Amino acid sequence: MAKYGLQRGIDGSDARHVSTQQYYRDIKRQTEELKAEVMELQERKDTAQEELVRAKKEIQTERLKGAATTAAANIAESVGSLFGSNKVKALKRENSILHREVADHEETIEALQDKIQTMQADHSRQMLDMQQKHINELAQTETNLKREISRLTVLLNKTLKWFPQIKDMINIEILCLAVGFNKEQTATLLTGKPIEYNGELYSEEHKRKFMAKDVKAKVFSDNGKFILTIDLRPIGEWFREQFEKLRQTIRQPVIQQRKGRGMKL
Repeated sequence: MAKYGLQRGIDGSDARHVSTQQYYRDIKRQTEELKAEVMELQERKDTAQEELVRAKKEIQTERLKGAATTAAANIAESVGSLFGSNKVKALKRENSILHREVADHEETIEALQDKIQTMQADHSRQMLDMQQKHINELAQTETNLKREISRLTVLLNKTLKWFPQIKDMINIEILCLAVGFNKEQTATLLTGKPIEYNGELYSEEHKRKFMAKDVKAKVFSDNGKFILTIDLRPIGEWFREQFEKLRQTIRQPVIQQRKGRGMKL
């Protein structure tokens, strides 16, 4: 990171890493403090200007009083005497001091405003740098993912070409999960081992579930094709048998009811 102006820390130093969030919280706090100082100095500037205006008014009042009580011939002398009085001299000194304070406050305010603008500019630049870095990282990640997907796709196509039975195994896995076997049972069936099952199995053909009580499920391989069986019968045939039994069970009470009505007649 030397190109970004960073240096390795010194061993044994008390310096500690500051997180990005803490850094920006410090900047925000400093900015608020500087704004508060600017407002305070602005208030002091306004107060100093008010004092300056008041002092000028007092000087003008003193001049007018001297002019009203002095003869026209002695105006110059009276004014000179007036400016030589202690009060006028004090007002002049105060006026000069206020001018200097106002000038100092204005310089301080300008310096603080410049500092705030500099900090805001640095903050904006750092935010832009972080955003650009994040965008670059996302773009690189996307490129890497696309490259990995392309590699895996090529590998999958080769695998399916070299081992075509894998596709049938995947289809059998989907079928086992669809009819109602869980993942562990499905994994066992794919190894060719039988499992004892007691529960419901779903038929996509008949859009319903059938009760499978104490049946044995097993996957057989026939010329590279896999067949899911229930009690050694393909599951499709088993479903049709269960549907036929269900239909016969429904029809039998209806027939018995009709016969019963005939006997009553």
